[in-house]
Amino acid sequence: MPVTPGQWEMDPFHSAVNFTIRHLGIAKVRGRFTGVRAELFVGERVEDVRVSATVDLATIDTGNADRDAHVRASDLLDVEKRPTMTYRSTRVSGEGEDWTMEGELTIGDVTRPVTFAVEFGGLGAMPGGDGRHAGFEATGEIRRSEFGLDFAPGLLGEVVKIQLDMQFVEPAGA
Repeated sequence: MPVTPGQWEMDPFHSAVNFTIRHLGIAKVRGRFTGVRAELFVGERVEDVRVSATVDLATIDTGNADRDAHVRASDLLDVEKRPTMTYRSTRVSGEGEDWTMEGELTIGDVTRPVTFAVEFGGLGAMPGGDGRHAGFEATGEIRRSEFGLDFAPGLLGEVVKIQLDMQFVEPAGA
């Protein structure tokens, strides 16, 4: 791994969980989740790398408050029943800038395998001395029906594209 072993902390000010879904089959709606917690543990070997994340589904933001409230409701996402989405990596592989992260995504009580293509953006020192930051972009997709989210067929697309832009702060003393 091109980063120092240890427990890396997510930088919430420079990280984002974004998504894209088709609307009416003719256009894309983009959104994000603002409530995200993620952890990155880097071991001595790539086989020891672990990533986990929890997303608060009630923090959906598509830029339209009325639409967001409707998506949170019981007839769609139902955040009362499905408050979080979690991801746990099971395998990381690759080298240089291009990596693959396999893992398990859970929405409500449904867990399915999801693979992300990961691009390592590099390391950079943050002014102010809070350690080096490592940047990653991860992209993948899920099929809504596989997670029991098969509401509004024809209105919303089946495939949800996910883009993660993440920064993690190097362990202190590294």
